[in-house]
Amino acid sequence: MSILTQKTISKKISLKGVGIHTGKKVNLNIHPAPPNSGITFKRTDLQNNNIIYPIYNNVIDTTLCTTISNNYGAKVSTIEHLMGAFYGFGIDNALVEIDAQEVPILDGSAKTFISHIRDVGLKFSDQPIKIIKINKFIELKDGNKTISIDKSNVTSEIDFEIKYDNKLIKKQRNKVNIFEDDLEQIFNSRTFCLYEDIQKLKNLNLGKGGSLDNAIVIKNDKILNEDGLRNELEFVNHKILDCMGDLFLSGHKIIGSLKSSQGGHSLTNQLLRKLFSDNSNYSLIEIKGKQLPHTFTNYQNLKSIA
Repeated sequence: MSILTQKTISKKISLKGVGIHTGKKVNLNIHPAPPNSGITFKRTDLQNNNIIYPIYNNVIDTTLCTTISNNYGAKVSTIEHLMGAFYGFGIDNALVEIDAQEVPILDGSAKTFISHIRDVGLKFSDQPIKIIKINKFIELKDGNKTISIDKSNVTSEIDFEIKYDNKLIKKQRNKVNIFEDDLEQIFNSRTFCLYEDIQKLKNLNLGKGGSLDNAIVIKNDKILNEDGLRNELEFVNHKILDCMGDLFLSGHKIIGSLKSSQGGHSLTNQLLRKLFSDNSNYSLIEIKGKQLPHTFTNYQNLKSIA
């Protein structure tokens, strides 16, 4: 089967853990799904109206995570790490069953998701993949936070920068090509917080399941986790993981070049809403062919379905 065809996992994946914000135990099962079904969440603890689609206009909250909802108020939160794993690993279709509101945080990264996906392997269909090609430059600003996306002929890039007053984090920047680069360090990078922000989380009734087992905690110029960092750019790399997950709420992979400085869940979602507000901003493309040349440079294999 071709890499140009849609993919799902080959068999069921089962995981359990706690929600980092709710602190509640949760069981999660990822099932193979047929072509053209996309990613679907199902709240198995709810009897009715329990299907929620991870699409940008179903996002109802971006406070420290991405939360989606359906028209009946059923929610799933903290979906970004799992969605980032799907996006980076090229999984087009999957059914995610979950018996609580929040996806388990596991170790605070996408490492466990990726490990299980590799263990079960992928199942290739005979249906061609679809991509979103950016046609116009789009930019958003929110104070000192910025995000933009521009057209690119062959790549899907994320160029991300963070700036913190904290003397350990300071300023970090990294750029990845999702189709070509080794994303291992992105998948392995954990969520993080400053020690002085823990009380703020408690005041917001968040972070109830947080611990040094699932988050990096920085106090002044010291990392409180005994094992330290997994890579020298772990802070910004985790932001790239979040961004990948939030971008997949477009429904497909994106051919374009994204740049962000101090952005986050909210700004990425706003960017997608602006992108899809005008059909001339993008093209939905179906890729056909037997082999994938250098990324997507073989334009004879491209057929517009917009």
